Amino acid sequence: QLQLVESGGGLVQPGKSLRLSCTASGFTLEYKAIGWFRQAPGKEREGVSCLSSRAGVTKYANSVKGRFTISRDNTNNTVYLQMNSLKPEDTAVYYCAADVGSGIYFYIPRCEPYEFDTWGQGTQVTVSS
Repeated sequence: QLQLVESGGGLVQPGKSLRLSCTASGFTLEYKAIGWFRQAPGKEREGVSCLSSRAGVTKYANSVKGRFTISRDNTNNTVYLQMNSLKPEDTAVYYCAADVGSGIYFYIPRCEPYEFDTWGQGTQVTVSS
């Protein structure tokens, strides 16, 4: 069974940091395009950051550039999203996703939800004083 499990969300004050983790089971994240998305109440799911299947090409939403960093740990089969200088507008449910089924050797995602076929259940991030 292919599964992604996120953790690390919570309530944090503006300006603080959080690190989200997403661990895969049933498949390896190595050589898979992966991404972090978020969805706030009443809004569409948006791409926050994505990572290519090879070569470490990253993509960030303009709203998080310079504050968030995506990374992959192949040893632990985990992907991270380091979030610094958090703002109230970062409040959302955060999801990780992986392109498991395409088999594309080298894929640089546009960071759109349709590009990914395997999703985690989400973790809530709330930024508030």
